[in-house]
Amino acid sequence: MTKARALSAAALWLSLAGTAGALGLPGLTAADAARVPAPPAPERPRRPAPADWTVMVYLNAKNNLEEFGLKDLNELEAAGSTDRVSIVAELGRMKGYYAGDGDWTGVRRYYVTRDLDRGAVTSPVLADLGPADMGDYRELAAFIRWAKASYPARKYLLVVWNHGSGWTKSAAGPRGISYDDESGSHITVRQLAQALRAAGGADVYASDACLMQMPEVAWELRDLASYIVGSEETEPADGYPYDAVLAALTAAPGMAPRALAGELVSDYGAYYAAQGTGATLSALDASALPRLRELTAAFAEAAMAAGDRGVMKRGLYYAQHYAYDDNKDLGSFLDYVAAKARDQRLRGAAAALAAHLRGPLVPFRAAANYAQVPDGLEPADYGLASGLAVYLPGTRPPAAYAELSWAADSSWGAFLAWLTGK
Repeated sequence: MTKARALSAAALWLSLAGTAGALGLPGLTAADAARVPAPPAPERPRRPAPADWTVMVYLNAKNNLEEFGLKDLNELEAAGSTDRVSIVAELGRMKGYYAGDGDWTGVRRYYVTRDLDRGAVTSPVLADLGPADMGDYRELAAFIRWAKASYPARKYLLVVWNHGSGWTKSAAGPRGISYDDESGSHITVRQLAQALRAAGGADVYASDACLMQMPEVAWELRDLASYIVGSEETEPADGYPYDAVLAALTAAPGMAPRALAGELVSDYGAYYAAQGTGATLSALDASALPRLRELTAAFAEAAMAAGDRGVMKRGLYYAQHYAYDDNKDLGSFLDYVAAKARDQRLRGAAAALAAHLRGPLVPFRAAANYAQVPDGLEPADYGLASGLAVYLPGTRPPAAYAELSWAADSSWGAFLAWLTGK
């Protein structure tokens, strides 16, 4: 009981005692009132007991992916929350894209319950946030904090769902993920880290978005998640097969973060392989990122000391690239340098970095190739993907690249400046 409550209770009893005395009725004296305990304070509502996992899905469908946002929320419902796994989602919609499921607009938060109707969302709406800006990192942080406070768990999976661009190579500077067409805003790579830091991070972080599995992104999140899941390449519009992933989690809710990260990757690969659709996905072990930085810095130093720009530029040409030509598969680039460089120190540095990439850093990777390559796409063997793409342009990077922690901490910014210099 607070002091304020105790004083208010005593004042009430004193008032009653005085009133009874004034009426000449037998009543309470001031001494009596002082001896009577104040009534107990009402109990606060209790939070639910911690679950094994809380799955938090930030579904920013305020863009041309709106139809797929509803589809994925229905996939979440195909599994549904249990007493050991809580599934919550924040879904945003806007006018002009998809008219299904009531054609409502705005942003809503859901506690996802099991429902096998894939054509309608039936989970309870816990909050209607109106036209909230889902391209604002503060809204993402607020969602994570709300989910953790409302549905505490021993472990957390956070998925950010939307368009993604990794590190976008343009004079406009850094971009990232969660594009909100209604507000015109998006969450930059550094802001993504700010949101997770403000909300206490997650055990597994996953980008259900294109082109996000890059060291430029992962290094910002290194202390904010134990495992980081994402795609080197663009993702098909269907995104993650949530029904398969969450069916596995709800069947084995005690699974460790490493196992859930692996489940995301394997289910994704199987889903697109069955369709004959090209796709990549990998999981990074964040504990291996500091060693990645050390080995990358050693490679950059060896490359600049050797001075052989020719082998680097040929490696850049032959490396597997993705929807953005400047996104190169790090493993395939290093393989070329390790095989073709004349300088022994450089060859060793490239081989050591490649071994770490394919060993401790990327415990899970999956790829599917197109059964028939769509018009306008180059044939690619995604089975060669090492699990991590890196910014490797043929021209000098924009000045804003230097704002990323990776650019300075790994010496990759200096390496790119040297490579594209004269």
